[in-house]
Amino acid sequence: MLHYAPQDKSSTLRFTSPVEREIPGSGSSLRSSTTLGFSGHYFITDQVAIEGVLGVPPRLKLYGSGTLAPLGQLGSARLYGPTVLAKYFFGEPEDKLRFSAGVGLTYAYFGNTRLNGGLQQALGGAIGLPPGASTTSAKINNKFGPVLNVGVNYAFTKNLGMTFSVSYIPMKTTATMTTRVNGNAVAVSKAKLTLDPIVPFLYLTYKF
Repeated sequence: MLHYAPQDKSSTLRFTSPVEREIPGSGSSLRSSTTLGFSGHYFITDQVAIEGVLGVPPRLKLYGSGTLAPLGQLGSARLYGPTVLAKYFFGEPEDKLRFSAGVGLTYAYFGNTRLNGGLQQALGGAIGLPPGASTTSAKINNKFGPVLNVGVNYAFTKNLGMTFSVSYIPMKTTATMTTRVNGNAVAVSKAKLTLDPIVPFLYLTYKF
């Protein structure tokens, strides 16, 4: 199981057009999410390995804070985050218990982004539009990010084992929301997001 736990904070929601202004006291936060993860190691030597990690894309839910807190859930997005790590394993291949440390790179792709009706109405109302007169769509910038990883590996048999690892991914991105009336863009608003997730990963291993 792979758990995605953002240590997040957001900037104040700010309109960049038709005029620049912010919604005072507005904020948002991402909730943690758990999904299935898959990993494969290729050992270059007895100590050095390359690992690829891929998870079933979790849906991350965004909730309002500050003046947006009454709206509850603001929206959600799927996170596609393939990761490649270079890892060093301490000890010898026949050891039952081995520790590892690694560094790598991930690519965070945010897809299927949805905004709830409450936020869409709030954004429309902020520029003087009546309820239901506008729709708002969102896009979160995709980002590459560094990965720091530590892990512990336990062998039950020669081939079967279990690994628990923890990764930290420093990452910042921007969410852009476009408000439209009859298909025409009438306003754009943005918020900067600091994600910095901690990602615990527990999985069974099989050695070929």
